Amino acid sequence: MEESAFDKIDIFLTVDRQTINNYFNSHDPAPIYKRQLSHQLEEYIRTSVLSAKRYSAIFYKFKCISEIDKQYAMPLMYAIRTHYLKKKEMREKEFKRFRNRSWILLGISLVMVLICQGFIPMMLDEHNRLHTALGNSLDIFSWVLLWRPIDLLLFYWNPHLKDISLLNKLATAELIVIDNEK
Repeated sequence: MEESAFDKIDIFLTVDRQTINNYFNSHDPAPIYKRQLSHQLEEYIRTSVLSAKRYSAIFYKFKCISEIDKQYAMPLMYAIRTHYLKKKEMREKEFKRFRNRSWILLGISLVMVLICQGFIPMMLDEHNRLHTALGNSLDIFSWVLLWRPIDLLLFYWNPHLKDISLLNKLATAELIVIDNEK
């Protein structure tokens, strides 16, 4: 199997004393490994992985100018991993809430359909023309009522799982430290 350019995604960052603070929220007084990532770094990572596919491997490649600058690599990597693990947890909670709401909506819709299709036709005389018209209207109403919950459960779960998978890849991506070769 031929390896395409999208099977591997590299996220390049220069790590040194001058640039390390640019990767974090400037108003966060926490130690470096607990700081919030800056919006610019998040945007850079997000745009770097836009082409990520299901089986794409993601690597963080940190370029260190000197041996002293390598001490910043692990705290930065820890901050990035922690950030994306928290985002993944939040996305999983959103997905669980989406799934539960969709099943509840489907259940309520099915109860309404049972009421419309089971009990209302029993109240009308079968030989009356109104019965046929009302029956057809109830069939259409039932389909419309069931359409949205079935649509949600069949087609709208995949973006949630794709985001969760990508956030997991970003949280567990391998770190490669590149020495500055002059």
